[in-house]
Amino acid sequence: MNNFTRLVFSFSIVFLISCNTKQIEKEEKQTITTTKEFPKLDPNRYNVAFLIMDGTYNTELTAPFDIFQHTIFRKGIKAMNVFTVADTDKPVTTFEGMKIIPDFNYLKDSLPKIDILVVPSAEHHLDTDLDNEKMIAFVQKVDTEAQFVTSHCDGAFVLAKAGVLNNRVSTTFPSDIDKMRTMFPNLDIRKEVLFVHDGKYITSAGGARSFEAALYLCEHLYDIETTKAIAGGLVIDWDLSKVPHTIIK
Repeated sequence: MNNFTRLVFSFSIVFLISCNTKQIEKEEKQTITTTKEFPKLDPNRYNVAFLIMDGTYNTELTAPFDIFQHTIFRKGIKAMNVFTVADTDKPVTTFEGMKIIPDFNYLKDSLPKIDILVVPSAEHHLDTDLDNEKMIAFVQKVDTEAQFVTSHCDGAFVLAKAGVLNNRVSTTFPSDIDKMRTMFPNLDIRKEVLFVHDGKYITSAGGARSFEAALYLCEHLYDIETTKAIAGGLVIDWDLSKVPHTIIK
């Protein structure tokens, strides 16, 4: 074998090894990206699902998420499993640019029973999101079994579109109340309050006030001492009497 033949032979081996290595790496990458890991849910806790999508606002998501997640640090109560649900397995990009990988895809995954549904506000909750028939159907389905259905800011528009706020009192983001009244003229939508609790539905003005609506639900489920401890862990001075709200009994 002459030198030229050896060179060609050696190059062929390197090329084959290189191609095979790239193929193996590609297959491994495909395996990694197609393997989904679901969150571990304690069966002795409330299951709290956060409905997210592109354009979800950070605060309306993270405020109640933080409050409910912190219940696991309190002893003697039925704490909460918190997780996200969406209509995709791909990362969801919030309005502020945070990327979140949904825990469950409600269109194809087997979901646990949802005890509490949280609908944070999203950029298009006043328009195109309301045309998402599969999302609205998901909300309607969860509503049949959930103990509580809650919304923050314009998440109330989703609940209204799903029809679950019919014959209920509710509220939404202050500057969008008039628009909600126009879109859903048969609903009783209140101003001058930061949250409304009617039956199993809790709707809030959103923003930083989402913390308060979530803390209220904790006080309703647990007790004031537990709620103050949860709030204290997040450096919040919790006092329900100082929060403008309406409770329909």
